[in-house]
Amino acid sequence: MTADGHHTGAVSSDERSPFLDLIDLAPADGPDSFVGSIGPERHGRTYGGQFLAQALAAGQRTVGTERRVHSVHAYFLRSGDVAEVTHYAVERVRDGRSFAVRSVTAWQGFGDHQREMFRMMASFHTPEPGLEFQPGDRYPVDTVAPPESAPLDYPGFAALHPDFGIEPWDGASRPMEVAYLDPPPQPGGPPLVEPQLMWVRISAPMGADQAAHDAGLAYLADSTLIDQVLLPHGVRWQDRRLTGASLDHAMWFHHPARADEWLLFDQRVESTSGARGLATGRFYSAEGILVATSTQEGLIRWDDTDTADTTDG
Repeated sequence: MTADGHHTGAVSSDERSPFLDLIDLAPADGPDSFVGSIGPERHGRTYGGQFLAQALAAGQRTVGTERRVHSVHAYFLRSGDVAEVTHYAVERVRDGRSFAVRSVTAWQGFGDHQREMFRMMASFHTPEPGLEFQPGDRYPVDTVAPPESAPLDYPGFAALHPDFGIEPWDGASRPMEVAYLDPPPQPGGPPLVEPQLMWVRISAPMGADQAAHDAGLAYLADSTLIDQVLLPHGVRWQDRRLTGASLDHAMWFHHPARADEWLLFDQRVESTSGARGLATGRFYSAEGILVATSTQEGLIRWDDTDTADTTDG
């Protein structure tokens, strides 16, 4: 590690992030086909961030190292089974002089039981110089509390799940860290419309491969974003009366960033209507540079009979 806290080069196996194993896809039969391993969870649905990260890793395998992802647009089609591996098939849509576009399909099962779970379009760009701007120049990160002083971490959030201790929620087993700076009262409370701030990072060092860090950002982006859409209504994502699920996800990568170092995740609710909610999230480096923007829409179907399925994926 350098004096400024940045990791350099390869990392030893005893300190290597388990996330790298998650995106270390195995080749499968057929051209541009891969198999992704199961995640750390043992209950519930496949984490949407796993689909995002593994699908992006599959697409990255088919473009040269000189190109970096700049945007992804994805749809969550079905709930995944955490006990099953996921197969990824990449279609080479276009290879231009500066850009390459890939379509990635994810499926589980075989034969009559094969099910498409997820689909992504990803575009890759050869880095080049250009005009630079972000609103407000840089985010005033020095005015935000540091991660070590956050009142709630990811295991603490897991303990707030209504089934904690009965049907374990495995979110805290994921290879990432979340430090909630302004967690809303649980299990409910007054409507909240202010941005939700938290520090996030992939657990343990990841080495210097920028493609892996981009996949790490995609993994982190699904962690908390859709949770926010109920806050303006004074309720919480863990409420048993909610049937909720991620529907689609879009993400843009502006500047290279390390996913294994703390990033400030600023999340805001844009709209809720028609049993759907839309939230946006912006990742900032410790220097206040906007490194990525994400948006996600989710289903928020309400049932006052208190019989809804709230298993979190």
